Amino acid sequence: MAVTVNLHHVTRYAYDRPVSLGPQMIRLRPAPHARSRVAHYAMQVTPAHDERWQSDPHGNWVARCTFPETTRAFSVTVDLQAELVAVNPFDFFVEPYATAYPFALPSDLAHELTGYCDPEPAGTRLTAFLKDLPRGPVDTVPFLVDLNARVQRTVRYITRLEEGTLTPEETLADGAGSCRDSAWLLVQVLRRLGIPARFVSGYLIQLKPDVAPPAGDAPKEDVADLHAWAEVFLPGAGWIGFDATSGLLTAEGHIPLVAALHFRSAAPITGTVGPAETKFSFEMSVARV
Repeated sequence: MAVTVNLHHVTRYAYDRPVSLGPQMIRLRPAPHARSRVAHYAMQVTPAHDERWQSDPHGNWVARCTFPETTRAFSVTVDLQAELVAVNPFDFFVEPYATAYPFALPSDLAHELTGYCDPEPAGTRLTAFLKDLPRGPVDTVPFLVDLNARVQRTVRYITRLEEGTLTPEETLADGAGSCRDSAWLLVQVLRRLGIPARFVSGYLIQLKPDVAPPAGDAPKEDVADLHAWAEVFLPGAGWIGFDATSGLLTAEGHIPLVAALHFRSAAPITGTVGPAETKFSFEMSVARV
């Protein structure tokens, strides 16, 4: 049975003086591969501006907004309606040659996925993490499920308001990180293992269950947040989401906004602004229809 929800998300920047805004690139529109149907979407940006929608190199929607006048405030409001239908995250097919890890991609597919297989340099902590993993051959899907769970157990989730994403070395040294830190760690581990992976940012909608489960951290109310996770390319299945924050596969509540080679290309809003003291605030809510 589908549950229809309305999500409301506002991002605000207030400046202590009039400033000039450079072009702002806004990535807050659900990506074409979103699993849940988005029945309605609207975005409102202030102040007055010219708005051009475009597609980035990875096929994500990006709004390029330019502002002719100086301003003391900049805000982006997103309202969307999504239809959430429970899915089985394991309902996918894997090509026979990829059912056991390690596996080799066909040359044409490997060429198309080159960037998604290129890791960044590994430090001592990431190297040690990799050495503890099974060498194989092992069944691919259980191996990935276990790897995702290993990252979740290794990295304690924290709310980190500072800008930027930690390197895998920093995340492993701290033993804690935000969702984007865990996601980037998982992406780098997967690429080191020769498995194509990409970084994803999006909305995570979690609904309070009608009947509380006997165990687990079920939400006590309906909530929505900006979130990050990784997607793995499995031959035959395509891109499959793994959420290292929960240690689970992604499901109907994960609504991707951007999927990219690097986290730098997945920030919700990027752009330049003139010098000023800036106050940032946001709000997000979700309600059943």
